[in-house]
Amino acid sequence: MLTFTTTIHQFAEKGEKTGWTYIEIPEDIAQQLKPAYKKSFRVKGKLDAYKIACVALIPMGGGRFILPMNADMRKGTRKKKGSIIQVQLAVDNNPIEAPPGFMECLADEPIAKDFFENMKPSYRNYFIKWIGGVKTEAAVAKRIAQVITALARKQNFVEMLHSHKAEKEKGLN
Repeated sequence: MLTFTTTIHQFAEKGEKTGWTYIEIPEDIAQQLKPAYKKSFRVKGKLDAYKIACVALIPMGGGRFILPMNADMRKGTRKKKGSIIQVQLAVDNNPIEAPPGFMECLADEPIAKDFFENMKPSYRNYFIKWIGGVKTEAAVAKRIAQVITALARKQNFVEMLHSHKAEKEKGLN
């Protein structure tokens, strides 16, 4: 487990990353985690005392990576932009498990299942983590239905989110 201290940042105007809260992973730390690796990869560890797992580091060029901090991480650490944070990281090779019921529903839709199974594992993980990102059974069921519909339409994760946003704006969702 690699340990270092860093500052929490927030993107001002940065395309799709606008407003994201994140920490920078310096090149030397990233190289110790995954030498010569330039793509996104998952890590586990702690932000101060808050445990994290299955969190993707995103490459930013020049060997640097960022770790986006979602709302749960910010609440768990009780820190915001400008705060200093103690970071412990290790590569996380544990597979992400699909929520109960998702694979059964997917099996009923051959087109969606084929599209899902032919995706890169990291792309499948976006859907799996999004489904599991809610707490109630009703919310999980709703997200499973949304994902199955998107996969049947052969939409990737971002296309699915844009589609849902457009449907909400039209009052269809």
